[in-house]
Amino acid sequence: MLAYVVRRLLLLIPMAIGMVVVTFGLLLLIPGDPAAVLLGQDATPEAITNLRNTLRLNDPWFIRLWDYFAALLQGDMGRSIFQNQPVATIIAGRLGATIELAVVALILATLIGLTLGVLAAIRQGSWIDTITMLFAQIGVSMPVYWLGLLLMLLFAVQLGWLPAIGRGVPLHEALFAALTGRPQVLWDSLTHMALPALALAANSAAIISRLVRASMLEVLREDFVRTAYAKGLRKGRVVVRHALRNALLPVLSVIGLRFGALLGGAVITESIFAWPGLGQLTIAAISQRDLPLIQGIVLTFAIVYALVNLVVDLLYAAVDPRIRLG
Repeated sequence: MLAYVVRRLLLLIPMAIGMVVVTFGLLLLIPGDPAAVLLGQDATPEAITNLRNTLRLNDPWFIRLWDYFAALLQGDMGRSIFQNQPVATIIAGRLGATIELAVVALILATLIGLTLGVLAAIRQGSWIDTITMLFAQIGVSMPVYWLGLLLMLLFAVQLGWLPAIGRGVPLHEALFAALTGRPQVLWDSLTHMALPALALAANSAAIISRLVRASMLEVLREDFVRTAYAKGLRKGRVVVRHALRNALLPVLSVIGLRFGALLGGAVITESIFAWPGLGQLTIAAISQRDLPLIQGIVLTFAIVYALVNLVVDLLYAAVDPRIRLG
């Protein structure tokens, strides 16, 4: 197992280099002049030229790429053009909110998807199976921005049960406050998170439920499940301890992939619910053509996604020994 972990960690090095190169190359293809955007419509050609020289935008791309690599090795992701702050500092102040939202949405999606998928599998052909898969089909087809607006209209505007925008107290601080005798702080944090997390989780929950149903139906037909029933084991124990455990193997990989989709969906969700994370920051950086900030955000998303998939791969290897022995 240790050798497998070391191999996977070493693979992150060329992956990180590739992500930096691809991110840098994509930004070179973006049309427009950042210096002209920064100075405004009334800027003179001389002022634009001077700013381009200051920002080193006139240097050849390979020199800029080399300088960027050298700066990254020192922990420097550049400086935001518009905010005039280190990119790493800006991202660090927003990353926690996005990770918090994505993790809660992933937990919701996994719990909902597992529950619906198992119910549909053990009640195959029944009305429960039909309704469950109908909801799954709707969840797959529904855009996250449309669902977010519907949830906001229903629960925030019409019913007034939940706040429409904002983050409230960070979840880890709210949990600590609840442990010290202030449960209302945790409640405030959860109510602010409910709508954006549910809107973000719906699509992933639908995909996971369909995969769990298909995987469970395949496992339930295996000989070891019939043997477990023949030994007189209760149905709940057979489903949970025997069938579900083996059906989860392909689901683990999908959960890792869905985390990347949740990070991408957070860009839209955070804009709808005014969630102060990297998604909202991405929209602002793109509209301002703040290239260093865009580059840092994209690279951060890629690294987080790679690390999450590494964790999923390690969990997969822990569950299925054939992975690490191959």
